[in-house]
Amino acid sequence: RAEALARQYSEVRATTLELAAPLSAEDQMLQSMPDASPVKWHLAHTTWFFETFILSEHASDHRLFDQRFRNLFNSYYKQVGLHPYRGARGLMSRPSLEEVHAYRRSVDAAISLLIERADDGVLALIELGLNHEQQHQELILTDIKHALWSSPLRPSYGARPMDAGGTAPALEWQSFQGGVYFIGHAGRGFAFDNEGPRHEVLLRPFRVASRAVTNGEWLQFMADGGYRRPELWLSDGWDTACAQQWQAPLYWECRRDGWWQYTLSGSRRLPESEPVCHISYYEADAFARWAGARLPLEYEWEIAARDNQKRGAMLEDEVFHPRRARGSGMQQLLGDVWEWTASPYVAYPGFRPAAGAIGEYNGKFMCNQFVLRGGSCATPSSHIRATYRNFFPPAARWQFSGVRLASDLD
Repeated sequence: RAEALARQYSEVRATTLELAAPLSAEDQMLQSMPDASPVKWHLAHTTWFFETFILSEHASDHRLFDQRFRNLFNSYYKQVGLHPYRGARGLMSRPSLEEVHAYRRSVDAAISLLIERADDGVLALIELGLNHEQQHQELILTDIKHALWSSPLRPSYGARPMDAGGTAPALEWQSFQGGVYFIGHAGRGFAFDNEGPRHEVLLRPFRVASRAVTNGEWLQFMADGGYRRPELWLSDGWDTACAQQWQAPLYWECRRDGWWQYTLSGSRRLPESEPVCHISYYEADAFARWAGARLPLEYEWEIAARDNQKRGAMLEDEVFHPRRARGSGMQQLLGDVWEWTASPYVAYPGFRPAAGAIGEYNGKFMCNQFVLRGGSCATPSSHIRATYRNFFPPAARWQFSGVRLASDLD
């Protein structure tokens, strides 16, 4: 196990640097809103995780690279100590990018030595750290997309160009019987603590759409006054949409010749066949009402995904943008866009966070957020599974988030 984990460690850490490579030092300092972080901060914080929770606790001969980094690159772990205001991460011109890279090299060398003599408990923490870094790989892309879009130049990150040809398959429905189902991680391979314990749920008969909602279908919603009809919206969603003047998904722009969309390969005409992306929970819920459907419960989504795991675009494809569905049957359940569910992010029955600061990883966020499932075009393929529970506040739009419809079966 140690040898395989050492290889995985090298691969994951190298991928993070590859994602940052197209960006200048100036690019890596950008923070366009409080919810996003500079790329340089991501590089440092993921390294901080390995030093703080693994080396400092389990390598008796380890000396901190820089004592100041313990608080400087702490994200939110209250038991570790103080941390800077999240919205001020773009002000951290010091340490330099070169120093952050030196920090990564130092910690990498120490982890490599530790893996050779680590017990199963330490190896499990290193595996957690790698999955934590994969989460930040996706955040690097979502955060820099918002930062580059915020520039008047709307520069390209340099992703591979996308094929916009073809049409999406007709939307179909797959029905599922009601009854008792087991939900949650079954115990094989890595999983985050919030994916368990495995437990039973009772569901009524339901059906789930065969693919994600497309840009073309969203244009129909807009043409029918979707953003102007309060009867379609939750009260808080309507207030949010009005206050922020939402008229279309994030990164859409109406020009003289039609709708355009900003992507990590630059601005392009909006392809109607691709999944709608960068929408909030509020928008997804309003669209579902307009369509005479609803959002799936996260349990329904998981059941639908168990035997239907055809993958859409993922991080390794390097397009960093969702692709249109192809073929028949259930599509896009993994990859392309995260899919909002109707389920609030709460603990499963019997959930207990780990002792100490590491227990703050997931449990402390189980309030005022909704669950998304399935991964996106910026998710590493080795990081996603049917039981994975992502979560964001209902107004969040900068993630690669879309919608799949569901409904009851009479």
